[in-house]
Amino acid sequence: MKQVTATGQNVDEAVESALAQLNTTKDRTEIDVIDEGKKGIFGLFGARPAVVKVTVKIDAIEEAVNYLKAVGAQLGAPIEVDVQKEGKTILFTMSGEKIALLIGKRGQTLNSLQFLTQLVMNRYSDQYTTVVLDAEDYRKRRNETLVQLAERLAQKAVRTGQTVALEPMPSYERKVIHTALMSNKKIKTYSDGTEPHRHIVISPSK
Repeated sequence: MKQVTATGQNVDEAVESALAQLNTTKDRTEIDVIDEGKKGIFGLFGARPAVVKVTVKIDAIEEAVNYLKAVGAQLGAPIEVDVQKEGKTILFTMSGEKIALLIGKRGQTLNSLQFLTQLVMNRYSDQYTTVVLDAEDYRKRRNETLVQLAERLAQKAVRTGQTVALEPMPSYERKVIHTALMSNKKIKTYSDGTEPHRHIVISPSK
């Protein structure tokens, strides 16, 4: 964490001095006034300089991007990261020649990275933020696959009259399944088990 203590004839001057030393702007810092200073008689006798401590705020998004790039470098798969903000959701889209290494089988590596990136984000963010991590439109393709899977297994549950349990999947993928089958009155869906083995069960309506 970068911070400096600076002095000046008044608080504003002390702050400007600190900002110059940190090479940053006021909106990216936290300012703690240690001493407002004193002009003294005729501006000379008994004068005391103003003292401030200025700390550079940690940018949560920047920390998350640096984390992702560090992971990519460690895996021998350098990446670039594009960031988009949608309310309290931050979408990080990774790209690179060896991006498949960061997606993994059935997106398992991508899901783990998303979880860890969210921890990094919320460690430094002032408010809770939802992180979505994507690469090569994997999320879109995965969602389409999940919807098709949901519809197929719902038909199986209705046809056999028996419950069907899906494989464990993260909460946002379970939400895709629930949403896809929400209007199907012939079945009902619910989540069962504990993380990381929590999964969806599709059951025929009685």
